[in-house]
Amino acid sequence: MSSANGHAPTAPELLEAPNILEYPYSRSTGPVIGAFMTALRDGKIIGGKSPSGQVIVPPTEYDPQTSEAISELVDVGSAGVVTTWAWVRQPRAKHPMSEPFAWALVKLDGADTAMLHVVKAVGPDAMRSGMRVVAKFKDEREGHIKDIECFIAEEGK
Repeated sequence: MSSANGHAPTAPELLEAPNILEYPYSRSTGPVIGAFMTALRDGKIIGGKSPSGQVIVPPTEYDPQTSEAISELVDVGSAGVVTTWAWVRQPRAKHPMSEPFAWALVKLDGADTAMLHVVKAVGPDAMRSGMRVVAKFKDEREGHIKDIECFIAEEGK
């Protein structure tokens, strides 16, 4: 294909501009999540008891099976069992730990559901489903899920 002067047409100049699309928002924690965060600040972990008696950790505002409101909050243990896990060999800048760690679902004593958090271990060979872990709370807490620094093997605490 050629233009009127016999030369190949030139491609139009491509113009580019950065476009950052964000939807920042704030959400109030409400009475259930707020109580969970306050308990973390105080070095405790609580769950929400559903109308059927199931203890959900972290607590939700509504029973995921029946949609009934959850209003009863109960203490659960700070130790529990790893139900499943995945090893992170090379943590990224936004990960909660700078050294290799495991993401794990931890079913705390007294809970019927597992919560996602990090387990600090010397390597993947030190991890296994069924192992007992205990929460390691930060010294300075502010009412955030990161108040639990990590979970560690119960025998290594």
